[in-house]
Amino acid sequence: MRKSTDPKKTHELVRKAYGEVARKQSSCGCGPSCCGSTPQAVSEGDLGLSCGDPVAFSQLKPGDAVLDLGSGAGKDVFLAARQVGASGRVIGVDMTPEMLALARRNQEKLGLGNVEFRKGTIEELPLEDASVDIVISNCVINLSPDKPKVFREAFRVLRPGGRLVVSDIVLQKPLPPKLKADQGLYAACIAGALLRKDYLRAVRDAGFPEPEILSDRLYQASSVQGDPVTGDAAGALAGAAASITILARKPR
Repeated sequence: MRKSTDPKKTHELVRKAYGEVARKQSSCGCGPSCCGSTPQAVSEGDLGLSCGDPVAFSQLKPGDAVLDLGSGAGKDVFLAARQVGASGRVIGVDMTPEMLALARRNQEKLGLGNVEFRKGTIEELPLEDASVDIVISNCVINLSPDKPKVFREAFRVLRPGGRLVVSDIVLQKPLPPKLKADQGLYAACIAGALLRKDYLRAVRDAGFPEPEILSDRLYQASSVQGDPVTGDAAGALAGAAASITILARKPR
């Protein structure tokens, strides 16, 4: 299968894949992880797809305004909402209607009034300049067809001194062209990932000083969309990807 270099077609690929995840996922129930790892559970159940825990690294405090890029079913939004309290607010942005509907159902069940979900892409955020204190994202930016633009948008909506805390997949080495063009691997957060050095450069080029790596672990894909990775593909993917969490600050 081939992925297109056309951003609109890439968005449609991702929207279709995650719309299907949302349809299969019961409200506040378990769903497959984007990156193949087991997401950390919250008391109400597993609410989303993830490859890390950016909320745990964000040092949120009451009154903070938080934005979650690619908020999915709302897992990290709800975790953040409890930390920022009634005086704070958390906005989730997602482009998949089914995920937004699922997130809003979850919000209603959890009874959280300091949460809002907005439809939009992470390359063109539906937020004003300098309107949030922290931007988080959990295994989503690797799916974007224009990752540098995502980081520029995050920089734009952050207030001076604000923080970007992102968990994501990066490549340790280039993938063979055949794997790089595979739709299943793209939707599984691997084929669309940047090389580590290119990912960190995109963060710096957006205006953030040198990002700090808070966690770093090797990621091994054992299956894609339920099918085991075998043969040449397994060899090529061995040691090819890592799950990292980074912290970057917007200068004051």
